[in-house]
Amino acid sequence: MEHRKLGNSELKVSALCFGGNVFGWTVNQITSFKLLDSFVDLGFNFIDTADVYSRWVPGNKGGESESIIGNWLKQSGNRSKIVLATKVGSEMGPGDKGLSKEYISRAVEASLKRLQTDYIDLYQSHYDDPSIPVEETLEAYSKLISEGKVRVIGASNFSPERLREALEASEKGLPRYESLQPQYNLVERKGYEKDFEEIVQQYKIGVISYYSLASGFLTGKYRSEEDLSKSPRGQGVKKYLNDKGLAVLAALDETAQKHNATPAQVSLAWLIAHPGITAPIVSATSTAQLEDIAQAAKLKLEPSDIEKLNRASE
Repeated sequence: MEHRKLGNSELKVSALCFGGNVFGWTVNQITSFKLLDSFVDLGFNFIDTADVYSRWVPGNKGGESESIIGNWLKQSGNRSKIVLATKVGSEMGPGDKGLSKEYISRAVEASLKRLQTDYIDLYQSHYDDPSIPVEETLEAYSKLISEGKVRVIGASNFSPERLREALEASEKGLPRYESLQPQYNLVERKGYEKDFEEIVQQYKIGVISYYSLASGFLTGKYRSEEDLSKSPRGQGVKKYLNDKGLAVLAALDETAQKHNATPAQVSLAWLIAHPGITAPIVSATSTAQLEDIAQAAKLKLEPSDIEKLNRASE
């Protein structure tokens, strides 16, 4: 299994990252354990979650995903095999959000307790907090790094201006964001390529892309208005049922047939092959689904395949 360096850090991560937003939401703890066991057995080591997962589910209060991962780490003894990523900054309750020094110092302790670990490999600012100077946030992370509670930091959902501001502040002796989590996939290219690709290349930051399969559209499951009822997520992909989206599916079908693969595998292989992308985030709700997706890490697309997909998705 190929492992890639994350930015300029010492972290080495697998070419696919498991997205833990499903834990405590669409999968229970028993199924979560099976998925995590299978993920490690397949040779992967990178798991991403956030303190707020899955607060949006009725009856949940946030922290459910971290708690499930923590229980799995304790039972499996796999902590040393895993690069564990979580996030801070989303609202966990009245007044409990943001990137102030005071809040980060409280939030990290809660995450560590739920995850049942002494350290977080990659601690990420989930959303920017414009009310806080970037220096204050980085100083908070500096303290956590010196205490051994955090190894590396990353950013998610920042504007390009604030990301650049934080990276420039890091040049004055503060820790720097070694990774970025942007939305990026074959039907959502413009935002990342226009706003972030130049910054990522300049600073050699690792990229962990989310919505890697465009909410399931790039699996090929949704090809008409009638297909939207197949899943609760169906309405979320309606915006892709246009000439461009259908052209991307046609190119995926051709490439998948050529390689005896699936559209989902080809979509992920395109991301894995993209310069600067370290590890697309993927989620699964069954081990069969995970094993199918995992084949993307072995799929080597030819330059002509990539060119065809690029043309269709421009």
